[in-house]
Amino acid sequence: MARRAELEGHGGVVYVDGERRAPERAVVSVYDRGFLYGDSVFEVIRTYAGVPFGLAEHVARLHRSAAKLAIELPWSQQELVDELAREVREAGFSESYLRVVLTRGAGPLGLDPDLAVGPTRVTLVHPLTLPPREIYRDGVALWLASAPRATDGTAAEGAKASSYLANLLALREAKGHGAYEPLFVETSAAGARLALEGGSSNVFAVFGERLVTPPERRILSGVTRRHVLAAAPEAGLAVEVADLPIDRLLAADEVFITSTIREVVAVVRVLDGARTVTIGRGAPGPVTRRVHRAFRAHVGAGGAPMPWE
Repeated sequence: MARRAELEGHGGVVYVDGERRAPERAVVSVYDRGFLYGDSVFEVIRTYAGVPFGLAEHVARLHRSAAKLAIELPWSQQELVDELAREVREAGFSESYLRVVLTRGAGPLGLDPDLAVGPTRVTLVHPLTLPPREIYRDGVALWLASAPRATDGTAAEGAKASSYLANLLALREAKGHGAYEPLFVETSAAGARLALEGGSSNVFAVFGERLVTPPERRILSGVTRRHVLAAAPEAGLAVEVADLPIDRLLAADEVFITSTIREVVAVVRVLDGARTVTIGRGAPGPVTRRVHRAFRAHVGAGGAPMPWE
């Protein structure tokens, strides 16, 4: 009874293989490989004025992620776009948060991917809940993490796979150090430490009127990141996609992270082991604010109050 009340309290709508189900009855098989092995891909999407933002882009990335995991999808991109748009309309929330998960499907126990009978798709549609105003007003701290992630060095590198244990543990450790988000770091062949991406975000550094962000070689191709890059010139800012050494990041005028739900969040401190480095003047800077406003205008949400206001 407690579990049912907990599920009903989430206030969301769930679809399994396109069929709407009550949250407490929304189940997949215990033999589903997404449950057994994390053998699945996912996307997180939000709406603006009730319309899913970048829906076709998210679905295209979902297909690319599935291809990297060698999951053969029987649904075209347009079929998934149409289905997700319909599910948002049916849910009826003024603004929605969507999480769509595609697994390889259920089958007999065993690691062999060919044991799966066919893919499973699950969509969760919830009322959109935005992050607290304080993170936009005051900025956040990042904690540098060097732990390898599940897809690093594999054919699935860059896929939005559901195997997020490394990200989960890095976030737990970051919070234990008083930080908001981990920032994953790799060491180059030359020994330089390079910034990659946050646990669930992309990272940008600001140098004067120039934005620098790591290339997509080892990171997720963020949809919000892509639109920030497109909006930056509209705000009079140059963009540079290049390796971002940690020493350069720490010397930046400003740093910010981007993600679907959070949009743009200023980073004001970076925790590097026992050392805490203040970024710029230790408060959200004017360029980060310009970028956020430019992003909002770019996606057609420029008339809404900014989240720090």
